[in-house]
Amino acid sequence: MNAMSSPEAHRAMSKTLAVIMGGGAGTRLFPLTKDRAKPAVPLAGKYRLVDIPISNCLNSNLRQIYILTQFNSTSLHRHIHASFNFPGINPEGGFIEILAAQQTPEGSTWYQGTADAVRQNLRYFLEIPCDHYLILSGDQLYRMDFRDLLGPHLASGAELTLGVVPAPHSAAPSLGLLHSDDAGRVTRFEEKPKDPAVLAEMAMTPEDAAAAGRNPAGGPWYQASMGIYLFNRDVLEQALDNEHMDFGKHIIPRMITERRVHSHVFADYWEDIGTIRAFFDANLELTDLVPPFNFFDSGAPIYTRPRQLPASKINTASVRHTIFSDGCIVTDAFLERCVIGVRSIIGAGTVIRESVVMGADYYDQDHHRYAPVPPGTPPIGIGRNCNIRHAIIDKNARIGDGVVISPDGKPTDCDGPNFHIRDGIVVVPKNAVVPSGSWI
Repeated sequence: MNAMSSPEAHRAMSKTLAVIMGGGAGTRLFPLTKDRAKPAVPLAGKYRLVDIPISNCLNSNLRQIYILTQFNSTSLHRHIHASFNFPGINPEGGFIEILAAQQTPEGSTWYQGTADAVRQNLRYFLEIPCDHYLILSGDQLYRMDFRDLLGPHLASGAELTLGVVPAPHSAAPSLGLLHSDDAGRVTRFEEKPKDPAVLAEMAMTPEDAAAAGRNPAGGPWYQASMGIYLFNRDVLEQALDNEHMDFGKHIIPRMITERRVHSHVFADYWEDIGTIRAFFDANLELTDLVPPFNFFDSGAPIYTRPRQLPASKINTASVRHTIFSDGCIVTDAFLERCVIGVRSIIGAGTVIRESVVMGADYYDQDHHRYAPVPPGTPPIGIGRNCNIRHAIIDKNARIGDGVVISPDGKPTDCDGPNFHIRDGIVVVPKNAVVPSGSWI
């Protein structure tokens, strides 16, 4: 990370307020978002998606953080309170606080978009003495030192700086695309363009793609907004003095013609966890020999909830390219390219390939503390002699013995009594029961 000089960075970040968007309904991540907000979706076995932006802020010496929440936010609130309340995390008046959607005398509607969510909470932001507002998404996987964003913002005299990542053609129609000149000033912005002619106009030149660390031969490439916005304080207040609901659709295009809007190209790994396929691929890539995202970076750690769990216990198993989290018990199983979450129990003779097993919130012997279980129900975890491939097993699932789970021979998208298939991936939802001998 090539940050600003330390004293200057400390002063600048001490006058910056971070606002993390808690996400909308998350329909494209269903059923993982059936009972939780997008930022609360488990990631990499032991984390939640919201841990990423919060950790990036803390590692950037940014200590004033608000998180805006609305949909299915109970588990997200619990996680944030349990994870980010340790000594030394909030020195010098710092804080990590949740601002939930609420009805007030000024308005009775829920958040209608990203800009509206910020507008409805602007009165709280104005109480904080700061020079800049940094607005972040709560459902992306990346590591950024935000001092690298703030430095060029100050040097260029920009009033708004957009975090930008080079994106391939396949992802371009689902992202906000922009053009910027040689000085980095944004000259055009198109939100999720579908027209092939517009996409052709928005493509980066081969020279710009190469300068951003992308192979021009693998193009076309596009400058895509990361949903990271660094505003000068007064500029954001003025930009929201209207009824526009969304930053990408309304605020940003208007500001390009009225304000100094610059781009900051981020050439490292970045993934928008917006679909089941994106979530699945991002998790399995972590099992690669050299993963594209490094959770082992001790210089910029990813913080999460400290659980008092024992080390995982492996009672004979064949394991290839697999991540184990805390508190697991695996007996005589075969695992290949898997992410195994906390408290996962996997029975003898079971084979799991290319799958994400999220684990459990509690061990089966403690189930009486949470909800009654009918007699004959399989215990929490994965039973004996199961065969599971290309699947996501959400938390607290009860999978009996001899169960087969695979997308082979099934539609790309469909729903069953205790499973869903999205993007060709079988998802067993949270708390689902799959009886012994079932074929999914």
